[in-house]
Amino acid sequence: MGIFLNRGNEEFKKVLNSEIYVDKTDMIDFFNKVLDTEQQYVCVSRPRRFGKSITANTIAAYFEKGCDSRPLFQRRKISQYENWDCNLNKYNVIRIDLADIRARRKTPEETLDSIDKDVVMELDEEFPNIVNCEKDGIADALAKINDKTGAKFVIIIDEWDCLFRDDKSNEEVQARYINLLRGLFKGNSSKKFTVLAYLTGILPIKKYNSESALNNFFTGHRQSHIITLFIILP
Repeated sequence: MGIFLNRGNEEFKKVLNSEIYVDKTDMIDFFNKVLDTEQQYVCVSRPRRFGKSITANTIAAYFEKGCDSRPLFQRRKISQYENWDCNLNKYNVIRIDLADIRARRKTPEETLDSIDKDVVMELDEEFPNIVNCEKDGIADALAKINDKTGAKFVIIIDEWDCLFRDDKSNEEVQARYINLLRGLFKGNSSKKFTVLAYLTGILPIKKYNSESALNNFFTGHRQSHIITLFIILP
């Protein structure tokens, strides 16, 4: 169990133990339908306290390999759906809380370094002798792992827009971050190693400064508890 890779289902267990928890696990049926399709890129842009992180905990607990989440879901709403467990605990899950990393790093540059270096180190521990921790960024590492092992990943980024909010005057950092997102979510290699991307944020997706990698959207599935937008990266 790592900090970024396959963190386990403890966070979802805490959610279930909350007295105010409302069962919205039926959203998993939607994610199962878009998994490994052209609609697998999902971004929820809503104000704080709208349950975006709880959704992220739910997704991670459901898809993540290395833990047994059946007891957590088998009496929930999702279990009423046919083949509800078809993807249960079948994928490696990378979970990045960008705001948390930014708060623990002195500069935005160190934040991006952490995403590339620290995540790659965990990938190297899980898939030894494939990646180069000194040279490979996260996208290159995932592409190599997929090529050698066939492994596919669910990628969750909480507060994806943190660098645009907190470091809005640093265009160099924003450009570097956009390139990181392109590597993860755009191109033939990324389509091979990513089966689902779930991003949460506060700001609406739009063109930031001169960068436009998140500027094209299609209105997606709408439920009472979640609005999803599908992103296409140019």
